[in-house]
Formats: sequence, C-alpha cells, structure tokens
Amino acid sequence: MTLVLSAVGLTYEIAAGRVLAPYFGTSLSTWTAVIATVLGGFSLGSALGGLVAERPRALAFRNMRCAVVCTAALMAASPVLLVVMHEILAGGTIAMLVTVFIVFFPASVFVTLPTPFLTKLAIEARPGRQGSSLGLVMAAGSIGAIFGSIIAGFVTLPFVGSVATFAICGAATLLCLPFLKHSGLGANHEDRPGYVTPSLAAGFIGWTALSGFSVCEFESGLSCLHVVKAGTATVLVSDGVTQAAEPSGDVVDRTGDPQLSLPYTQWVWARMDRDLGPDARVLFIGGGGYSLPSAFLRAQPLAEAVVVEIDPLITRVVMENLPRAAAVIDAEGYDTARADEKQSGRMAIIHADGRVFLNETDMRFDAVVMDAFSSNSVPAHLVTRETFQRLADVVRGPVYVNLIDVSDGPLARGVFAILNEIYPHVEVVQSSLDEQGRGNILLAASTVGFLPMSALPDGYVRAHISPDRAFTDDRSWSGLR
Repeated sequence: MTLVLSAVGLTYEIAAGRVLAPYFGTSLSTWTAVIATVLGGFSLGSALGGLVAERPRALAFRNMRCAVVCTAALMAASPVLLVVMHEILAGGTIAMLVTVFIVFFPASVFVTLPTPFLTKLAIEARPGRQGSSLGLVMAAGSIGAIFGSIIAGFVTLPFVGSVATFAICGAATLLCLPFLKHSGLGANHEDRPGYVTPSLAAGFIGWTALSGFSVCEFESGLSCLHVVKAGTATVLVSDGVTQAAEPSGDVVDRTGDPQLSLPYTQWVWARMDRDLGPDARVLFIGGGGYSLPSAFLRAQPLAEAVVVEIDPLITRVVMENLPRAAAVIDAEGYDTARADEKQSGRMAIIHADGRVFLNETDMRFDAVVMDAFSSNSVPAHLVTRETFQRLADVVRGPVYVNLIDVSDGPLARGVFAILNEIYPHVEVVQSSLDEQGRGNILLAASTVGFLPMSALPDGYVRAHISPDRAFTDDRSWSGLR
C-alpha cells in the first residue's frame, strides 16, 4: 500500500505541473511552486499521520480510511478546482501561488497521512527486525515514487491526458481501502468500514473521468492545444498562448502572398523577404502553426525549409485545422522519421528538441527562425550563449528570434546580450503590450548590415534593449518576470 500511495503522489505532482500550463504557463516559477507545495503537503501529512498512528488501533484505521477517501476525491477534483480558482483570481505570479496551494496542497497532505501508521504496522509485524522493516517501507515508497513518475511522464499524460490522470490517481487510491480493515477487535467489536462515502467518492471519480470535462481540446505530454475561431481567422492556442493564426475560408495559392495573420509573422516574413535569396535553405526551430515556413515556401518556389518541432501533436492538429499550412505540408512536407512515407520535398519535418537537433546536425542553412515556445516563454536551453554559438556554426546568414517579454525585460536583455557578442548587426522591434505589459520582442542578427524596411506591422515600434548578462547553459533564463 505504501508503494501505491507513493506512486499516486508522484503521478499527482507531475500531473499538477502539466495541468497548470494552460492557465499560468510552464516555467521555473510554476514548477517550483508545484514541487514546493506538494512536498510541503507530503511533510505535513507525514507529521499528522504520526500523531494519528499513536491513537487506538481501531480509531487509527478509521482515520486512515477517511484520509484515503479524501485523497481520492481531492485528486479527481483538482482540474475542476483549478478552473474555478483561475476564474476567480485570473493571472499573475501571486494568483498562481495561491491557486497552486489551494488546489494541490490538501490532496498532498492526505495522500501521505497513512504512511506513518503503515510503517508502524510493518515494524510491529516483525518483532526484533525493526531496522529491516523500516528499510523495506522506505524502499517501497521510493520504488512507488519512481513508478509514479514513469507512469505520469510516459503513459497517462501523453496518452489519456491530465484530467484522466487525476481520475486514475483517485481510483488507484480508493483501491487501497480494502487493505485498511482492522480485524483484531474480536467478534463483538468488528471494525465495519462504511461504504456510502467511498461509493460516493468512486462515483465522483467516475464522473470526472467520463463527463467529457477537459482542460485541453488536444493534449500530449508536451502541449495543451485549442483551435478557436476568432473573427475571420482560425487560431491555434497552446497552453493559453496564441501559437498561430490563418485566415478562414478557401485556400488560394497565390505565389508571393504570405497570407499571414499575426503581426510578428508579418515582420519576420518581411525581414526574410529582404534578406534572403530565392533559393535559400532556412531552419525553423519551432513549427507552431507552420505559418512562416508555409508562407516562405509558397512565396519562394526554389527555397527549402527544415522545421524542427518537438511535439508531433502540433503537426497533426495543424494538418487537421489550418488548411493553408496543411496544403503546403501535404504538397512539400515529409517526416524524416517516417520510413513508410515519401522522403522528398521542400519541407523536411523533424520532430525533435531544437537544441538536440542543433547539437547533432551536419546540415547547413542560409538563415534560422527561432520561434520555439513552452507555454508563454522560450525554453531556457534555447536562449543561451552556447545555443547561438552553435547556430553561428551551422547558419551562414541571419538569425531571427521571437520572444514574449515585457518592454526591455530580462529575457529580451539576455538574448540581446548574446546576439551582440556574436553578431555585429542586431535589430530589435516590439509589438504593442497586452494588459500584463508583455508583447512580442523580435530580434534579427547578422554578420552584414540589414536593408531598411519600408514599414513595420501595425502596433510595432523600434525597441531599445539595455545591456545585461548573457544567458549561458550554466546560468540560463529562469522564466521569472
């Protein structure tokens, strides 16, 4: 039973970090909040469980059963509670910390509450073997934690999603109830566990699993995606952040027309159109909605694109919901890992981490577009001095970078410092800011000067970035704002 509860606890912790992403993003701060909250709950639960273990045996068994039922119900209810708390508190760091505590702390307390009592039972069952009994209980807890982390990361979250993962945690916890029946009281004092409350908890868990409630329209272990209609555009949203958009309506192949809806893509495209030749080979790290690589290939019939997108789900959702990008992928794209598909075309699609690809590739490119995001920020390992030094080795032309940050914010300053170290020419523009004071910060860097652009997209201005420390693999971007 200790093994099962430990497995449930670690699965719950990982699922908590994942389900938080659509509402508060994925960053060092969100994961720190989740880990600290869950570990804090584990600690309090163990302390309270020690006090319960000292109570009379029958009362302790009843308390343990109550803790198991509470754990099951609270874990299954976590996604619903998260939605409610986000509606009440909205965004921001303080709101995130409060939400994480209220949603995930109680279940974390209850799931560890039985452990001291179970440890006491194990020690009493083997008189004179207290040391080995304690060691076995601790080993079972560690093995369960390992098992739970593997189940969450490689099985439940990628294949059934976060809501079902929480329901599975609750169901697995309820399965421990039959093992918490005290039979040592004699015939006249039989411990009769109640079945009404566990039955209600089981029904609630079943409802959460089968009701159709979902945090995500499409979900993998990496992405929580929604496709929404916004006016005349179809928008792809990933973890609550607009990833791509394209005009709705029939697909019209007009060579030279980029057909781009988002202003940041319009600026990158205009910059590429002025900087690159007609037969350029461009690396795109981050496929997103495939808007830019598709526009690039439509406008340049001799060009080639290599798109490195970590999540195959994004590619599949684009193919099913964004017809303009899908038409280009269908005509020109091929997945380099699929031996059963064609291995020719002008768009090579590589489902891999961008940094891993850079470390291993022997390909060479005329330009690169860095447009990879994890929720509302760039993955830290893609904005380090070492990453851009490797880019300088494999890319002989300009580097285009899309960031989301506050005006002259820490992320923009760190990346700007890196580019200034490597390239003599760096250009920066920024979009208008949202209600949180954040917007797109776009950088272009090159060994040669840039030709001036006739105009900027609506809402964009030239940006000033202050000097700051360049990010490195050792001291990288933290995600804190």
